[in-house]
Amino acid sequence: MGRCSVNVVQTIAMTASLLAPPVTPLPDLPAVLARQGYGVLSAASVRECTGLAAAQLDELLALWADLPPDAWLKDGGKYRQRRHASYVARGDALHDVPHRAHWQPLAYNALHGGLERWFEPLHAADAARPAWRRLLRELARLASRSDGRTGTDDEPWYIEAHPFRISTAGGIGRPTPEGAHRDGVDWVAVFLVSREGIKGGETRVFDAHGPQGQRFTLREPWSLLWLDDRRVIHETTPLQPLTSAIGHRDTLVVTLRRHGFQDATMP
Repeated sequence: MGRCSVNVVQTIAMTASLLAPPVTPLPDLPAVLARQGYGVLSAASVRECTGLAAAQLDELLALWADLPPDAWLKDGGKYRQRRHASYVARGDALHDVPHRAHWQPLAYNALHGGLERWFEPLHAADAARPAWRRLLRELARLASRSDGRTGTDDEPWYIEAHPFRISTAGGIGRPTPEGAHRDGVDWVAVFLVSREGIKGGETRVFDAHGPQGQRFTLREPWSLLWLDDRRVIHETTPLQPLTSAIGHRDTLVVTLRRHGFQDATMP
């Protein structure tokens, strides 16, 4: 059997072994969140929830075209690229926040907590894309609904957005080098954007206060893992290349927090 045929067989075998995510129909999301603190939405449900067409979401792929290396990895790895942007959403408005450091306390990130990590900002043209701004506004509305708020929610959401690429350029890519964790916010959105030439990358979600947990692999572009960060912890297992070619996993992580951003002045 030729090398190409072997690679095809390996790819089929790996795809078949992936655990499918527990997709939740959009109308059932409130009940699922109440029961377990997280839910997975299909790309179709994401489009319905945000009002964005598939072509509009795919316009956002430009955000992953020029991601600089993450210079803050304490393990010295070269497997992560990312940018960072911050916003405040209030009602129907989304306000840009001057570029700021990403900071988490050690209580939530034992590896990188306590550091002011200054990641490169989004390109101005990407930050101004109507689809991007609508996506963030609709996530703020989803967060309000998930908290049981109806009608106009005038209390602000403090939003941080991170386009990530984890690659196998160094052999192994680690989406969550800090391990299973919480982010210290209220809601976390993890969009699977693309997955190419890799094995691994399994999502694991655990009850923060009990033994319950679930594992699965996000595969559908623009599917969404929606997490109540107050109730669950999460991690993603390392990536390995399927072939000699470099593979990657692209995600968009958006966090939403009441009562301000996390910063180094926090006690």
